Amino acid sequence: MTESNAHIVEERPVFAAELTPYRSLGRTGFKLVLALSGAVCAFYGIFFTVTGAWPIGLFLGADFLLLYFALKMSYRSGRQREEVSVSQTHILIRKFSPTGRMIEHRFNPFWARFRINRHEEFGITSMFVSGEGRATDVGSFLNPDDRESFANAFRNALATVTRRL
Repeated sequence: MTESNAHIVEERPVFAAELTPYRSLGRTGFKLVLALSGAVCAFYGIFFTVTGAWPIGLFLGADFLLLYFALKMSYRSGRQREEVSVSQTHILIRKFSPTGRMIEHRFNPFWARFRINRHEEFGITSMFVSGEGRATDVGSFLNPDDRESFANAFRNALATVTRRL
């Protein structure tokens, strides 16, 4: 095995995860919700306009537009993600914004600390990786069950790396 091959084996991640926010409403559900709410708003908007209460029709139209923009913004924020990997030489956390902008954080696994803030009723409320005077949050958009499973897996990966010293 050459020296360059040893470097490749060493860089193989012990742990790798891609974290994405959960969205319960799929593309079909999105269209269905908009179609149903649009039909209801249109029906009552026309009804109130015909009976002389036209301002209510305007408010129903505004309500529909607000619902549409709220759902669009929810889907847009659902495009954010984080890639987390742990290898013998580094911890790499890449955060991708909904626009595609990426921020990368690197930590030495032997100096890094994984901190968890826990609420006794809600479970894990936040997770942080810190080391060498820097810190970053991890998985802030995850639900409590996913935070719990990620925290256990990440903690085990860090323990595995530091034991191999």
